[in-house]
Amino acid sequence: MKGIRIAALIAALSGILWLISACTWDWYASPEEKYDYEERQKEFSQQKITQQQLTTDFSQQKGAADTASIPQVVKKVIPSVVGISTVHTSRTTLLDGAEVIEGVGAGVIVHPTGYILTNDHVAGDNPTRITVILQNGDELEGRTLWSDPTLDLAIVKVEAENLPAATLGDSDQLEVGETAIAIGTPLGLQFQHTVTAGIISALNRTVQVPTERGQNFMEDLIQTDASINPGNSGGPLVNMKGEVVGINTIKVTSAEGIGFAIPINVAKPVIEHFVNEGSFVTPYIGIVGFDREMARYLKQDNNIQEGVYVMDIDERGPAYKAGVRVDDIIIRVGNKKVTKMLDLRSAIYSYKVGDKVSIEFIRGGKRQTVTMVLHSKPEI
Repeated sequence: MKGIRIAALIAALSGILWLISACTWDWYASPEEKYDYEERQKEFSQQKITQQQLTTDFSQQKGAADTASIPQVVKKVIPSVVGISTVHTSRTTLLDGAEVIEGVGAGVIVHPTGYILTNDHVAGDNPTRITVILQNGDELEGRTLWSDPTLDLAIVKVEAENLPAATLGDSDQLEVGETAIAIGTPLGLQFQHTVTAGIISALNRTVQVPTERGQNFMEDLIQTDASINPGNSGGPLVNMKGEVVGINTIKVTSAEGIGFAIPINVAKPVIEHFVNEGSFVTPYIGIVGFDREMARYLKQDNNIQEGVYVMDIDERGPAYKAGVRVDDIIIRVGNKKVTKMLDLRSAIYSYKVGDKVSIEFIRGGKRQTVTMVLHSKPEI
C-alpha cells in the first residue's frame, strides 16, 4: 500500500513538472498582443543573467575582439537568432484542392521592436502564415514587410518590444581567412540554433541561382566553409566580435565546405528605413549591371576598369531617361563611390522613391554626371 502511494505521488509530481514545462516553452502570442521580451524573461527563474548583462560582460572582456572564444561569441549572438516556420497555400485550379507547403528557416533580430532579417526564399512570396520562434521557445506571429528575390533578403515584423537585437558589423572590413560562425536551423526546428564554424574562404563571389522567377545572378557574396545546410537560410554569419556580417543564403550541394552569405552592409539602409520611417519601397533605376570580374568574363576582356558595367537597361527606367546607356561604367551614386554591385545597391537603397540622385559614369573614356529621379519598380 505504501508503495502504491509513493508511485501515485511520483506520478502527480511528474504531471506538475510536465505542466510547468508546457506553460514555459509553448507560449504563443498573436499580433494583437504586444510581446515584451524582457518581461517574459523574468518568468524564467533558472535564467541567471539577462541578455543585456551578457552583452556588457562580453564587451568588457580584455581584448574581446582578439581573445573571445567561439562559445563566448555564441552566447552573445544566439538570443538574437530565431527560427521561422512558414505556410504557403496555393491552388492551381478551382477544381483542385489547396496545396499546403510548409517551410522552415532562420532569421536574426535586427531591432528590439521586432524587425527580423531573413531570406526572401524563407519569408517571401506572400506566405499564408509566419511563426517566429524565439530562443526561449516562445512563438510570435509574424508578417513579411519587404522582400527582394534578387538579393534574397526579407524583413519580417513581429509585434514585440525589448527583443535582444544583434549587433551589425561592417562586411566591407572582412578579410579572407578570418573566423566565421554560422547559426541557424538546419534540417528543421528540432535542430534550432545549430552553430557551425569555419573561415571566410573568399569575398565578392558571383553565383548563378535557378529560381521560380528564372536565373538569378547573386553577386558580391561571402564564401565560407562554415556548414550552411537547408534551414540555415536566413541565419546570421558572425565574426569573432559577435557582429553579424552576413545572412546565410545558399550552399554548393555538389561539394563540401562551400557556402555563401549575403553581406550585411546591403541590408543596413533597408533596416534603417523601416526603423526610422516604418516602411520601405525598393527604389528602381532599371539597369542590369555586373562587377568588373563578371564583365571580364562576359566580354572576354581583361582591360576592364573598376565600376559597375551596364549590360542591359530598361528604357522605361530612371537611368535610361537620365541618359545612361548599355556599356556605360557607373562609378559613383550621390557621394558614394561604386566599385561593385553591392556598392550600387547600398547607395540606391539609402534613398527613397521620388528622390533625385546624381549618377556618375564613364563612356568612351570620359566621365559624365546626370541626375535621375528614383521610381518604384513597374509592374510587369
